[in-house]
Amino acid sequence: MLLGEATHGTHEFYKARAEISQRLIKEKGFNTVCLEADWPAAYGVNTAIKGDDVHPIVESFEGFKARFPEWMWRNTDFVTFAGWLREWNQELRSADQRKVSLYGLDLYSLHESMRAVLKYLREKFPEAAERCAKRYACFAGFEDSQSYGFAVSLGSHASCKAGVVQQLVDMNRLLAQRIKPPPDEVDFAARQNARVVKNAEEYYREMFNESRDVTWNLRDSHMVDTIGEIVKFFDNMYPAQPSKCIIWEHNSHLGDARWTASSRRGEHNVGQLMRERFPGQVYSVGFSTHTGTVAAASEWDGPVRHKHVRPSMPGSVENLFHATGLPRFLLPLDEGSASELALRKEKQERAIGVIYRPDTERMSHYFSAIVSRQFNAMIHYDVTRAVEPLDMAPIKEKDLPETFPFGV
Repeated sequence: MLLGEATHGTHEFYKARAEISQRLIKEKGFNTVCLEADWPAAYGVNTAIKGDDVHPIVESFEGFKARFPEWMWRNTDFVTFAGWLREWNQELRSADQRKVSLYGLDLYSLHESMRAVLKYLREKFPEAAERCAKRYACFAGFEDSQSYGFAVSLGSHASCKAGVVQQLVDMNRLLAQRIKPPPDEVDFAARQNARVVKNAEEYYREMFNESRDVTWNLRDSHMVDTIGEIVKFFDNMYPAQPSKCIIWEHNSHLGDARWTASSRRGEHNVGQLMRERFPGQVYSVGFSTHTGTVAAASEWDGPVRHKHVRPSMPGSVENLFHATGLPRFLLPLDEGSASELALRKEKQERAIGVIYRPDTERMSHYFSAIVSRQFNAMIHYDVTRAVEPLDMAPIKEKDLPETFPFGV
């Protein structure tokens, strides 16, 4: 089940995804929640929802402070959902029942994942830890991952590719050789961190090439490969309780790229790859809004603000939904249905990420797509409000130009 969002900062989207996820877990046996989030940060929450710790669940969210945008997961709606997951896991009647897991699928956490791999190896395989430390020392001196990629692109620093690839091979060999006890979730998490390091190195090295589609495709392929690894590991551990995954990401990742303008640039995405790898087993839901407020920044690494969302552009999917006069609705897009046929024409769709720039919205936040082929259903909220970050400056940004909403 792919549950999208049209922004990274809308309360209604988080709340609806939480409610849908709860019903899927309670009524349909779903047992894994995957996020557009870093593996190490999400794994801290995963450990908390599976344990018996009585401390507030929010204490497990510290890992999300490591990177912009903190509010994407450090917000009141998601903390409430994580608390519900812990309560659900604690109430499972049998110790053999598979607890619900929560994982991050992204690959930005190069340094955090390196530290996690080294910590694991020093505790479990000290000799292997020495080899790992030498390989990862290639990144020494770079405070952030982009600086490494930039240096490699200039030719002023050698690529660390060989070392991170060999480290993943070494990790796979260590765990394959261990029979008693067989690898558990801690081992699995460490191996995934080694995968993140290998793929993140390539991502940041490619970042300064001219083609955007290379890094986009690397990132989304990594996310789908991670889902595959999760499914394979837990299906072996719980053969009688097969994996059923709920994936929370932005519409731009989950709406099948083959039916968007991005495909003409050579891009694929999670939604497309999931349909291709798991045919007949994927259901994708997109979300949209007409106007309201959103939590977003004005620039990368900028402070989060509650910003006004401009009314949707005439001719867009969102404006068509607004014209129904309905405050909110679920629209199934079953193939051949009246709604699916009516939405087969390419239209503009809005996408607001962690940055929102209302003054350049047409250029910055709209793209062409055939919504009825992107998704299996759409959920529309005509007026929405911003999600509440756990950490937010008290001053709200006034970002509306004098000509709003008619300015061009």
